[in-house]
Amino acid sequence: MASTTASAGSELGARSGGALSKDQVFASIQRLYGWLEKNDYKGYDTFDGLLAFVRPLTFETNFLRTVLQQGVRRFPINTRPLLGIKKEHASKAMGFFAKGFIRLHEATGEKLYADKAEFALRWLIDHQSKGYSGACWGNHFDYQSRSFYLPKEVPTIVWTAHIGDAFVDAYEHFGNEIYLRIAASACEHIVKDLELTVEGPNAVCISYIPTKNVPIHNSSLLGASLLARVYSHNKNESYRSLAQKAVQYCANHQRANASWYYGEKENLHWVDNFHTAYNLDCLKHYMAATGDHRYDDKFMAGYEYWKKTFFLPDGTPRYYDYKKLPLDIQCSSQAIDTLVLFSDRDPLAIPLALKVAKWTIDNMQDRTGYFYYRRYELGIVNKTPTLHWGQATMLCALAGLYKLL
Repeated sequence: MASTTASAGSELGARSGGALSKDQVFASIQRLYGWLEKNDYKGYDTFDGLLAFVRPLTFETNFLRTVLQQGVRRFPINTRPLLGIKKEHASKAMGFFAKGFIRLHEATGEKLYADKAEFALRWLIDHQSKGYSGACWGNHFDYQSRSFYLPKEVPTIVWTAHIGDAFVDAYEHFGNEIYLRIAASACEHIVKDLELTVEGPNAVCISYIPTKNVPIHNSSLLGASLLARVYSHNKNESYRSLAQKAVQYCANHQRANASWYYGEKENLHWVDNFHTAYNLDCLKHYMAATGDHRYDDKFMAGYEYWKKTFFLPDGTPRYYDYKKLPLDIQCSSQAIDTLVLFSDRDPLAIPLALKVAKWTIDNMQDRTGYFYYRRYELGIVNKTPTLHWGQATMLCALAGLYKLL
């Protein structure tokens, strides 16, 4: 199937100036698919360190929980098997798998991919967080951030919005009303369960989590994007209104160089590759869904800043605005996804996406098919098979690139 399906787009990939053909993109997807099948779509999570059997030694203090979680995450060798942390299914991964398989079904028409997408969607329907106003999803582990502690299964707007997007994609592709109802239910969670940081009458930031008001730009915009996409189908004005106010908050805080901090609190003043790309994706989805183009100049300036700042000439994706390292798989996957999304506006987007994809396949894909987590200085590589952060996002991103070529 690879050679028959992929060959039609190979010439387009070459004409677009990329160093990677459509055949090669599909071959990479097939290697990853084989690894996922062998591992039953299970893997580790970037932040699953609190599942370690040594957790009692943290005495449940924020500081020591952070030390354990970040130690497991950052140590260049995967210590999880030694710490009793097992590979698991993950809700956010299932959302990205659903998106990726929908894209592959769109590209190939192969029923296998439709079946895989719908299996992931059914799994997500069965594994929602309980006790909230609508469909929502969280981690299968406890999580300690620099701003809050989050017990397992407490939902986040990031997980809920990404997964809600998968249900919108599924509704638009398969036409099944159940998928739109789940996406609308996720919007009810966002509208009813999450606090708002209010900045005047027309600007708000939607909280990251329901247990505390945590204003973060990319998470608020992810919620706004889902609200806008669902509004485009059911015309629920409350969804559009809240989405517009969230976008206005982000527009208010765009910096002079067209970038955004991760968040406005002093300890959140950094600018990185993939969170900036989330913002750009969300703004573009919002405008497409609502027809509200008042932010067009701002968000295109942000896109040009992102493209100019975060890539080396060979397609290597930088992590931060001020340094290259670490070379993180999430920067690769989200960069490919965002460049594909912006290809209707930028003729140079696909050539750059192909460069990023080639660099990532050459430098981050294991011979067994999965993608490494990070590369550091001195050639040190963290080869942990992180599931949503790497395997699921790369499947989704490469499928989107493959579909377009």
